[in-house]
Amino acid sequence: MSFDIKTLKKIKFWDSIIIEGLPGIGNVGKITLDYLVDSLNAEPFLEIYSNSFPNSVFVNEKNLIDLPRITLYHRKINGKEFIFLGGDVQPVDERASYEFCEEVLKLLIKFNTKKIITLGGIGLPRIPNSPKVYATANSKEAMNFFNSKRVNKQIFGTVGPIIGVTGLIVGLSKEYGIDAVCLLAQTFGHPSYLGIKGARELLKALNEKFKFNLDFKSLNDEIKDIEKEIKNKTKEIIGLTQKKQEVSYIG
Repeated sequence: MSFDIKTLKKIKFWDSIIIEGLPGIGNVGKITLDYLVDSLNAEPFLEIYSNSFPNSVFVNEKNLIDLPRITLYHRKINGKEFIFLGGDVQPVDERASYEFCEEVLKLLIKFNTKKIITLGGIGLPRIPNSPKVYATANSKEAMNFFNSKRVNKQIFGTVGPIIGVTGLIVGLSKEYGIDAVCLLAQTFGHPSYLGIKGARELLKALNEKFKFNLDFKSLNDEIKDIEKEIKNKTKEIIGLTQKKQEVSYIG
């Protein structure tokens, strides 16, 4: 198992904060991270490739092939150094996930990272109207980082194991002396569902904490479009079901 780390731009960090969001339940973490990167005009400075990533490739906008990769972005906001870790993949198995997290944590030590924030979803059996945000952390001190009514810290019994990089890197970071917080938003647990509502709640919590001055209009418009699409699909399914029942009755 190997990791190919490609530096795009050399940056000297001091007291950096990293926010991670990778594919997972409802893709809540990935949607949140991608929105932050786009809205804040964060610049990519490092890419990670690995044979522990899924054995697939992506077709880009130029109709050419891209290998799966995880990218680190940088942006200085309100005097603070932020690193954003995102991508279209996660390591494919348990061992790969451990080794990837260790590799990232070694980088974060070099980047003088003092805080890790990971983002993910809590899968529910139905679409939540008003998704709640929960927090857990690797220490009591880290747990107090988000003192907001938006963030519920009574998470025990609400969520099971936090699988993948989002949970694992929070646990492992304690050995590296880095405080870490995991923010999880409720979302629908269906594999094809996009948890944009949950992502919006995570963005609100981050925006409140760091004063990112995010514009939520485009995200709200996207939520309306997706909800409209879901309603139309639901109507189609109901219509088809009724037709089948009618045909069955006539036959």
